Amino acid sequence: SEVLVGTDTHWQHVVVPGWYGEGERSVEICSAAAVWRHGGMPIVPIRWVLVRDPHRRFEPQALLCTEPDQTPEQILCWFIQRWQLEVTFQETRVHLGVETQRQWSDLAIARTTPCLLGLFSLVTLLAAQLRASERNAAASSAWYRKERPTFSDTLAAVRRHIWCEQGFLTSRHGGHGAKPRQALQHAW
Repeated sequence: SEVLVGTDTHWQHVVVPGWYGEGERSVEICSAAAVWRHGGMPIVPIRWVLVRDPHRRFEPQALLCTEPDQTPEQILCWFIQRWQLEVTFQETRVHLGVETQRQWSDLAIARTTPCLLGLFSLVTLLAAQLRASERNAAASSAWYRKERPTFSDTLAAVRRHIWCEQGFLTSRHGGHGAKPRQALQHAW
């Protein structure tokens, strides 16, 4: 907090690519190496990065990194990238049941979780094989319009396509299910 309000703080202007999926964002940062002390624990060298928005669209935030040789820009990029990972974990919890498995042993859960994360990737790869109109269909409401489909939209599109394909399995013609079927064959 002292550095944030200090008149002698040297702020560096940085343009961060991929700011939470919105493109580039200009921010100001300052950084230094320090040590982290905790009673009874060894001292840990860190690099701290203080980030502020010159337009005040978000509150200043301090980031800490246990790799003090990293650049402040790299630490900030890692912090931004974590959002995609957090969204992935949230989506796998909500739509695929990660952390809600009903196995009795920790070993069974340790086997199931990677399979469910793999299913997340498989759904994403299958969706990439769909036509753009199917792939980009996003459920929306009168009060909220989405620009891009979420994972739940993507999962629904893949399910619709598979269900449609199952109707064509007895047909002599390839039907619309050829691409996902080919993608599944290549995946296995």
